[in-house]
Amino acid sequence: MSVLLEFSMFPTDKGESVSPYVSQVIAMIRDSGIPYRLTPMGTVIETSSLDQALGLVGQAYGILEQAGCNRVYSSLKLDIRKGKEGRLKGKVDSIRQKIGDVAD
Repeated sequence: MSVLLEFSMFPTDKGESVSPYVSQVIAMIRDSGIPYRLTPMGTVIETSSLDQALGLVGQAYGILEQAGCNRVYSSLKLDIRKGKEGRLKGKVDSIRQKIGDVAD
């Protein structure tokens, strides 16, 4: 099973620049060993179960809560598919192949 989760999570009570908080969440994701892609508007992870993906969201919230964030915004999108894996890279590669783009 492949669970792709695209999510963003950030405090809304810490001013205009929240990168010090978001970077703590990204460090946790990196250190977890879960495949991920950071984008300007969020992060995409790939896990083998829904529980694992949602557990990571809970950990992310815990980091922000520990950092003293009293109001947190989060947006999540899920793509769950049985019998597949490696879709974090494979979905993008498929499109690039079709348009003749080989850049990574």
